Amino acid sequence: MAKKQKQRFPHLLGSKWTATQKTFGWRHFQVMNRRNEGKWVFAELVSSCDPDTRFWINAKQLKDQKLWEAGWKTLEEMNQPPEVPFWQD
Repeated sequence: MAKKQKQRFPHLLGSKWTATQKTFGWRHFQVMNRRNEGKWVFAELVSSCDPDTRFWINAKQLKDQKLWEAGWKTLEEMNQPPEVPFWQD
């Protein structure tokens, strides 16, 4: 029996993302569609403030923290330094 291949990016649909730089004038996006093409997975991102602003991106780029942060973040949250656990002081 053939082994079922694990789906890449299983929680992609509906996920929310914040662009670290304005993208088409906006920062907050949600994945509305996904498309598998061979070994590639693409996500259609739609601006949460302007549903006419939408584009396709290779889902792998969403893992690049220099470009994207998971969830919707405020500018204040994005500009805070990462928390250092107290035992590393």
